[in-house]
Amino acid sequence: MTDYSNELDRLRTGELQILKVPKEEFLEFRKALIEQEDFKHFRGTAYHHGLTEYEYTEHPSK
Repeated sequence: MTDYSNELDRLRTGELQILKVPKEEFLEFRKALIEQEDFKHFRGTAYHHGLTEYEYTEHPSK
């Protein structure tokens, strides 16, 4: 299993540009995401077959 807390840190620091999350791991990823203090800065885009790509944005979502 992927350590999504670590992957979110890497996305936040710019070490990763995009984090791809397959549908089978989405619930595990979401648990790590909502624990982040700045979770509104992570923007996800959903694609076919349940793949979601996340990026870190400078401004939080509303």
